[in-house]
Amino acid sequence: MANIRPTGFTTEHDERSATGDDGSIEPCTLVGDPLGSAMIERINKEDLSMKNESEDIQALERLGEARDAVVTELRKTIVGMDDVIDEMMIAIFARGHCLLVGVPGLAKTLLVSSLAETMSLSFKRIQFTPDLMPSDITGTELLQEDPETHERRFKFQKGPVFTNLLLADEINRTPPKTQAALLEAMQEKRVSSGGEDYKLDEPFFVLATQNPIEQEGTYPLPEAQLDRFLINIMVKYPSRAEELDIMRSVTTDDKPVLKQVIDGPAILEFQHLVRRIPVSEHVFEYAASLVRATRPDEAEAPEFVKKLMAWGAGPRASLNLILAGKARAALRGRCHVSIEDIQELCLPVLRHRIIPNFAARSEGQTPDSLIEKLLAEVSADEKLLGSKAS
Repeated sequence: MANIRPTGFTTEHDERSATGDDGSIEPCTLVGDPLGSAMIERINKEDLSMKNESEDIQALERLGEARDAVVTELRKTIVGMDDVIDEMMIAIFARGHCLLVGVPGLAKTLLVSSLAETMSLSFKRIQFTPDLMPSDITGTELLQEDPETHERRFKFQKGPVFTNLLLADEINRTPPKTQAALLEAMQEKRVSSGGEDYKLDEPFFVLATQNPIEQEGTYPLPEAQLDRFLINIMVKYPSRAEELDIMRSVTTDDKPVLKQVIDGPAILEFQHLVRRIPVSEHVFEYAASLVRATRPDEAEAPEFVKKLMAWGAGPRASLNLILAGKARAALRGRCHVSIEDIQELCLPVLRHRIIPNFAARSEGQTPDSLIEKLLAEVSADEKLLGSKAS
């Protein structure tokens, strides 16, 4: 059979020397036309790209299976809370942190501890109180004496923040100095003490809770610190049927055993997979239009925004909408982000990033009601978004 070579190539051997006496193919060094070598390089890159895409599609299938397995295990201890579980998993695979807002007794702590167990993650809980100090969270320097040399030196004792999944219970009950210590660790993924940096364990997530009822004696998180949470999850009361199921299951002597269905290294791989999910320009434009429409000083903001909004969302909201959209798409086995993903995530991503003014509050408007009006106002039509971009 004739040897096939790209046009424009010559080799250091002629065609007869391309195969050995035993019929085996000898290596040939390509010389001559540089365009030919560029074409070979491009073909190799395309083959590698196709291979990577095929591997990513298989990884998406495994991520979907892992999600289903986690939800199945959580159903052994948790009744209902479908949206809460979904949004928590979106935050985890998007490398973000969650703020859970709900009244006491809604199983927020049980949900977080069960999630950590099914994901094979280390779990710690901090009950925030007014006398909690930053070192109670990050760790402290202890003076220790060497038993042989009797030399004294400081040794860093790691605090509860050195874990995979940290539940910050009632974060608004501790002073701002302690809140800032935790939020710095959330952002930097490290703790500084005694002139040295200590990296936190990977993966690392913070799920903080707030009680929306009791505000007396609390320290509300400033807007700049609220902005560091990827999503704000509202934990609502269960339905009547769900509450009856809770009563039947919790008041027995049965203790369900949860299986570990995924581990830390797999979560890290899936986090990288989420970042590789492609996003069309149309979806980028729509997310930007939604976020920019929350700012009352923008020319493109709707009239009700200029009338009822004191401050809108910043650029981090745009980034988090896209990242959360990628995670939502990946958890559903899709290799692209849709307009529906952005719309479904607007409430949890934006509700803690916009500030209604006094006029809005006097009319009974809430951040959620304003966001719903915004979704109805901002068009998702590709042609209209394209004309705004131009």
